Amino acid sequence: MSAGVTQIFLASTLYGTATLAAALDADCFPPAGRRILLTSNHSVTAEIAPALTAMPGFAALRTRFDEVLDWNAVIAPQHPSTWAPRPDDVPLWERQLRASWGLGSDRVELIVESLQVPPAQSLCRLFPGAAIEVYADGLMSYGPTRFRLDPQLGMRVRRVLHLDLVPGLEPLLLTEFGVRAETIPAAAFLKVVKVLAELDAPVLPEPVDEAPALLLGQYLSALDLMPAREEEELHVAMVRGAHALGHRELVFKPHPSAPAAYSRRAREEADRLGVRLTVLGAPVLAETLYERLRPALVVGCFSTGLLTAATLYGLPVARTGTEALLARLNPYPNSNRVPLALADALLPDLDDAAAVRSWTPPGPERAAAEAGGLLTAVGFTMQPRILAARRAEAERWLAGQLTPRTWRYFTRRRLTALGLPGGIPSQMSFLPRSRTARRVARLLRRAVS
Repeated sequence: MSAGVTQIFLASTLYGTATLAAALDADCFPPAGRRILLTSNHSVTAEIAPALTAMPGFAALRTRFDEVLDWNAVIAPQHPSTWAPRPDDVPLWERQLRASWGLGSDRVELIVESLQVPPAQSLCRLFPGAAIEVYADGLMSYGPTRFRLDPQLGMRVRRVLHLDLVPGLEPLLLTEFGVRAETIPAAAFLKVVKVLAELDAPVLPEPVDEAPALLLGQYLSALDLMPAREEEELHVAMVRGAHALGHRELVFKPHPSAPAAYSRRAREEADRLGVRLTVLGAPVLAETLYERLRPALVVGCFSTGLLTAATLYGLPVARTGTEALLARLNPYPNSNRVPLALADALLPDLDDAAAVRSWTPPGPERAAAEAGGLLTAVGFTMQPRILAARRAEAERWLAGQLTPRTWRYFTRRRLTALGLPGGIPSQMSFLPRSRTARRVARLLRRAVS
């Protein structure tokens, strides 16, 4: 190990920490004299929410690091998701952190999650001379950078590390700075999860003779993506869909932050249909359930867990609720749009029994054919200034691939505003504002109905 280099890994989820552990096991990072895991709790009520260090399996993951520190404690009483240092205070903060963390004059390397927002961006600003590496905590890295980054920050990023959840698909994140993407070996991640599954065995359901269908909750109402009641109905739809496909053993994994009441309607529906539903109370990774239960089907909306199930474990999967969510997703650049679009485009609909039964995970060529152009078009329409160099690619895809099936990923208003194929031509742009045109349109609709 070389002296004089300290690597600081920022993590807020167990999945992200497992990803880092796998990357370290696979020697994805250069040697360092010291490795610090800096944990951050992003929950709105971080003071009472379970800490990452208290999660089942964390003790096994922390062995890759020399020390574990708490970012919430460092900046208290400020919240990690909102606090950012004032520019004039940066030298004082760096001096203080170097002293309190025992960094001395070490060269610091930062490995963070979402660089676009605090706490990752805040930490990177506090060490202005540090090289940065970004690791992907899920499907969001396939989408564009959410905000325009200061070039002095973006140019410090060396690479984006990610699990190859959609083989053949290159993430758009930070490509505006020419940052290269690098995959974390799947074998290393699977090995980490296998150990966690063995440790979590006491809190996981016992395997049964009939492999269950696993239902994944996401707590979408907390993200303002849908009302709480609708999210409960989404869980009910998962139960009904799994039952319609012949599954009688169901396991529901709620989001760790979701209230216990969110599983009530799903329980009632399972009782009505005469199927057994086990609701998992422990906050464990979905992947440990794949390892232990080998479910016959994994159902969700657009959870990253659907792609890890399909790509890394070869399990049957199905998505539900994606089309309705795409139709209401606001604002248009919402960072959930890319995960939603990928799940909708690549995975079978739970209500289409034939598609669910015949579906197989796409290989690199099929994934690139089905999602490569779509990803570029969606990414460009979300962030046209950041991905200005991708305009010609987006135009080509939209000119040839807009169909009743693919229209759900776009809005005519957005395409019109950007002057893209599918939008209203500029010389006719007055029509949506024309009272006469709207009246004629209503008359025509009545005539043909």
